[in-house]
Amino acid sequence: MLKFKTLKTRFQVNRPSQAKLKRHDPAWAGKGVFQELSKSELKARATTFLEENRSALAEAQDRLWATDMYSVLVVLQAMDAAGKDGIIKHVMAGVNPQGCQVFSFKKPSDEELDHNFLWRYMRCLPERGRIGIFNRSYYEDVLVVRVHPEILSSQRLPKDSKGKKIWQHRYDDINRFEQHLTRNGTVILKFFLNVSRKEQKRRFLDRLNDPMKQWKFSPADLKERGYWQQYQEAVDDVLRHTSTPWAPWWVIPADHKWISRALVGGIITHSIQQLGLKRPTVSPEQARLIARAKRELEAGRA
Repeated sequence: MLKFKTLKTRFQVNRPSQAKLKRHDPAWAGKGVFQELSKSELKARATTFLEENRSALAEAQDRLWATDMYSVLVVLQAMDAAGKDGIIKHVMAGVNPQGCQVFSFKKPSDEELDHNFLWRYMRCLPERGRIGIFNRSYYEDVLVVRVHPEILSSQRLPKDSKGKKIWQHRYDDINRFEQHLTRNGTVILKFFLNVSRKEQKRRFLDRLNDPMKQWKFSPADLKERGYWQQYQEAVDDVLRHTSTPWAPWWVIPADHKWISRALVGGIITHSIQQLGLKRPTVSPEQARLIARAKRELEAGRA
């Protein structure tokens, strides 16, 4: 696996030139020694890393829980069939369920529409000590709504709020919201899973041809595929306006699922590890109570 510094240089959006999807190869599968591996060998290497990372992530999450100071918010955004569900299933498989929570956001309810666009996400933020995963997020309101501006009519906004600057205003709101969270101990990790149009087509056909996967397919998937270019442009704007020093975007190559899973898993683990968290120490008084309890148990008095 690449060093974290190399991962940041390669996949993190920290300068304007990186805020365009066309600058990121969705089929990236490594360089150097990795290029000499066959597809099966590369998959095996990435899978091995992912399995090893589960143990490290479980340890990091355990320290996160024990110190009760920070929380981690993982934001997953992508086109359909990019592998968000697989990321959650395979990366988080070894984490204590008590320390992790997942929220998938669908069409907003009437109650949610009666609040600002960030409200329903605020309600689901992870508490200190936990990892929270947003399977889609408040970025839908500057992606899907941007591509389908007719949705704005259902959001019950004042007329003056739906002008030309609405998207910039929402970017500003998101940036301030995320800055507030980071200032109060939430580590925000935002991943855009970058799948190619060709690979998305292959995965859709795979779903249609496999009776075990057909339930995943929706006619809406094909409809949204027709807006591919509009979504690419909307994502570019999101990367440009909302990749900040406190909450940068990571553009993850997603044509090879095992690569995207290994990368996301490694980034989450390292991001928690670099917080330098240590398990709480036992005070002298607690040590005396522990010693007394041990003596009583061993002597059969309890």
